[in-house]
This record gives sequence, C-alpha cells and structure tokens, in this order.
Amino acid sequence: MKNRWVRRFDQWKYGVVSRFLDTRYGRKLIINTIDPRIENMTVNCGDHIMTISPHDYIGKKVFRKGHFERDHVDRLLSLLREKKLLANGSTLLEIGGNIGTQTIYFALSQAFARIISIEADPRNFKLLEHNIAQNGLTEKILPIHCAAGDQDGEIDFFQHQNNHGKSSTSRKSSRDQKITVPVKPVDTILSDLNINAQDIGLIWMDIEGYEPVACNSMQSLLMRKVPFYMEFSPIFYGQEQSVGFIKYLSRFYDDCLIFREDSVEEIKVAALPFAEPQFDILLYNPAI
Repeated sequence: MKNRWVRRFDQWKYGVVSRFLDTRYGRKLIINTIDPRIENMTVNCGDHIMTISPHDYIGKKVFRKGHFERDHVDRLLSLLREKKLLANGSTLLEIGGNIGTQTIYFALSQAFARIISIEADPRNFKLLEHNIAQNGLTEKILPIHCAAGDQDGEIDFFQHQNNHGKSSTSRKSSRDQKITVPVKPVDTILSDLNINAQDIGLIWMDIEGYEPVACNSMQSLLMRKVPFYMEFSPIFYGQEQSVGFIKYLSRFYDDCLIFREDSVEEIKVAALPFAEPQFDILLYNPAI
C-alpha cells in the first residue's frame, strides 16, 4: 500500500516538474544550467530542426522560444510582397548566415528559388552546414565559408565567446579570440559561382559593423538597386563613417524603411539617422 502511494506521489511530482520545465521559464532554467561539456544539442522547432550551441546567445533563444527572430523574416517578406519587390525564382544573398536560423526560415517560406549564405565564423559555419543538411535543404541553400570584404585573401577575425553572432572583424572584448578567416569581395563570390547580379532578389546582411566595407565590394548589386535589408550600426561606425556610409548608400537607393522594436518608419535614405546606436533597415527603390 505504501509503495503504491509512493509511486503515485512520484508520478505526480514528475508530472509537475515536467509541466514546469516545458514553460519558457523552465526552458530558461534548463539551458542556463547545461553542462559546459555539452557542445551542441538539437531542438525540434516544429516545421524544422535546429542544432545549436546551448552556451551561445542565439542557441539559448532557439531553445527557449523555438525560433530566433523568425517574426523579423515574416514581417520583411510581407512588406516586400506588399511593395511588389519579390521577384519570382530569384536568389537570396545572405551575408552573415550564422548557424542558419534566418536561412532556414527564408527557405521554408518558399520566397526564393535559391539561397547563398555567407558565414565567416568557423563555429557558426559548421552548424550552418549541419542545419542545412538535416533539414533536407542542400539543393536549395549553398553555404560559403568566408568574410565579405573589399579584398581577396585573409583577414583577422575576433570570436565573441558568449554570443557567436557578435563575432566580427573588430575586437569588442578582451575575451574575444583572434583567428584568421578567408575574405572575398561579394562580386567575386558571385562570379565564382556563376551567379549574375540580376539573379539576386534580396540582400540580407548582418555582419557586426563591417557593412560599409562589404558594401564597397558589391557595387554590381547596388547599381541594380536590389532590395537590401541590413543591420545599420552607427555605434560601430562612428559619426564620420556613418555620414559617409549614408551618402554612399544614397547614391544607389532613394527610399528606406527603418525597423524598430514596435514600428516601421519610411524615410529617404539620405535622411537616415546616425545618432541612434543600431537598427535594421530595408533599402529599396519603389517598383514601377
């Protein structure tokens, strides 16, 4: 009799614990106490699976929420369709693919026939390749391991230890680990792949402050005024470079959408603010 009540109590106890651990707070507790010896883990995200580092900022978000800013992709695609800026059968150029979160979301949306995903950090690139393969998307997505810059060769790269998405060509912390990665101009990458500029339907870029340099290497795309979504970061550029970068972008694009936490603002590219630390923008020319 006693053993039966003990078993019932254990079942009740484990049920309560399981329900708690399946909440966002419970998942946060789990992911923040993962043994450091566990390098990677795979999460079922519903319509796809994602292998993550449980010690990385993006990996933690995916484990807790089941996605990483997927709503940003959905919002962007909705606006592109609304403005008639999505070309059928075009290629997405993703610069800063990380572990493949947005890459997979774009692929699942069926908005693009093909995706080229460029990622410099070897830690991220390994997971990017794995996530593409395990979701059966190797025919649709081509990962490229290099940085996008204005030269062809190698470049110093600094790996952020707690947020792999913050790794970049500039040291942001004394704990950043310096490595060397290959670098190529964007126009060269496309030429090597036999991809014409007119095939690119959208540029998506998030490379932690290296955007001005990368943009100098893809004038063929900018001259075609390909819709261009990027993280704009005056906090990294400084005022002088920010002003120069805005002037450079306004040579190719007239209009811009600024994406903030709860709003989307439409302005002219020449009027982009350089006093704010960081925000996302969509550069485009209205469809005729």
